[in-house]
Amino acid sequence: MTDNEKSNDLNRREALGLIAASSAAAVTVGSVSILGSNAASAVGISSAASTPGAFVYTEVQISVPFDQAPWPKINEDIKKQPGFLNKTWLSGVKTNSLGGIYAFDSIENAQNFVTGYFPEEAGSFDAAHNTRVFDAPIVREASMDLGSPFFGVEPSAKPGAFVYTEVQLNMPFKRFPWAKRNRILKQEPGLITKTWLSGLHTNTIGGIDAFDTVENAKAFALKSFPETARKLNAAFYTRVFDASVTETASRDMYSPFYA
Repeated sequence: MTDNEKSNDLNRREALGLIAASSAAAVTVGSVSILGSNAASAVGISSAASTPGAFVYTEVQISVPFDQAPWPKINEDIKKQPGFLNKTWLSGVKTNSLGGIYAFDSIENAQNFVTGYFPEEAGSFDAAHNTRVFDAPIVREASMDLGSPFFGVEPSAKPGAFVYTEVQLNMPFKRFPWAKRNRILKQEPGLITKTWLSGLHTNTIGGIDAFDTVENAKAFALKSFPETARKLNAAFYTRVFDASVTETASRDMYSPFYA
């Protein structure tokens, strides 16, 4: 590691410490988080807990109101893919982009999906697309602490919106102070659950967060999260999705958010 790399790494670690230390300032007085202070124990663990080996995020660069999307046919095709466990559909707020967050049984099957099936699906819309693969087992403990249904924690409420986040930061998840960050996130207004995401090969840090309303989701994506990224001195990626329009399609794909 060069001196410059060591300096950047030290600065990022210091920024992470500042984020954790600023929890009191990050919480709005009187705000209520649906998540609570101990999500896993508060809502219970499902006896049918899934054990994903990988997560996949996708988004297609098109604008299609979800009620016009051919999701029944797409669902049937995806269910046939090796290792597929579940999918939660994503419909972009204001953009009507189409995407999803998936769970697969292994990284290998997730990689085959994003390099084989999915480019063909996106190509059928004559559209460019975005895919990401994430290591699931490494984020299990941190995600269960925030009520992640992907690891068998029963949802405390039905989501009204989803937020996808990813920070352009190479940080192995084992080094990330997620326990301190979780304590802050548990105070975020309207947050129902968060599943941490750790980029395969890239070690980017991100998540898929469920909120009670689009308004609370937008407040997080437009205000809270950019401040976090600023303290890390890192570029970031956020998307807000309307959960209400995709519920039926997601239930058909065994989405754990509607267990």
